[in-house]
Amino acid sequence: MNFLFPALAAVLQSASYAFDKATLSLKRVSYPTYLTISFPLMAFGNFIAYLLFATAIPPELFEGKLFWMLAVTVLISAGSNVSFYKALDSDNLSEVEMLDLFFNLPVIIFSSLLFADERNLYILIPALISSVAIIWSHWQKGRFRMKKKTLYYFLWIVLVAPFGAILTKILLQSWNAISLELVRNGSIAAIFGVAFYQIEKKKINLNTKTLVMLLITNFLSSIAYIFYNFSYQRSGIVYTFLIFSLTPLLVYFAAVVFLKEKFHLKKFVAFLIIFCAILFAQFFA
Repeated sequence: MNFLFPALAAVLQSASYAFDKATLSLKRVSYPTYLTISFPLMAFGNFIAYLLFATAIPPELFEGKLFWMLAVTVLISAGSNVSFYKALDSDNLSEVEMLDLFFNLPVIIFSSLLFADERNLYILIPALISSVAIIWSHWQKGRFRMKKKTLYYFLWIVLVAPFGAILTKILLQSWNAISLELVRNGSIAAIFGVAFYQIEKKKINLNTKTLVMLLITNFLSSIAYIFYNFSYQRSGIVYTFLIFSLTPLLVYFAAVVFLKEKFHLKKFVAFLIIFCAILFAQFFA
């Protein structure tokens, strides 16, 4: 069961990312329009899950330190999504998605320092190896190669986003995984609505096919992150990140096969290293 939650999250999120790229490129939807529409849809999916499976949200979860930690994670998540979809709008899906694993390295290190339950060496070492493999796969002729908008995303996920992961682990000691995702996505939907709607409302003219794609990708993503939160609660950050490393592997193959993106042997080798690291942790941890 510990493996099931992050593995399902990885599969669902990979499918969601493939639909994201297709919607942004093939359907000519701008990333502000995409974010303005997507987060209300995700929050609605979370709300359905909340009605079916979650319990009432106690008012004390919105008080004191818990409130401020929640607010910080909302802002970090909003920033991560803006920088991610801005990069995805101008770069290859496989390239942008692989950068997510740079995010793993500082999170794994900080988690192992801050939380005693994150110090299982049979998980920690494979997770670090996976992150280093991704860094190696992007190193060409003495420097990293990436587009400018993708560089902004890279800096965000390395310097800022790791704090969101740490705070999420703390919040999930008090919050239900479904309720937390509902409140966060609802809050982000409100932020993007205020920030983008007045600018984008004249551009929002979606045909039926595009709307269906948006419904599918946001349904998949909303379920994926609920599983992701459950894995945080049950298995910890390091194990969740290790198994979630499957996401770029699955996205890479989807991008090469369905979106006709270029095959890179070095990146494929890095993915094989990650897969072996996951197998090692699963059998020995």
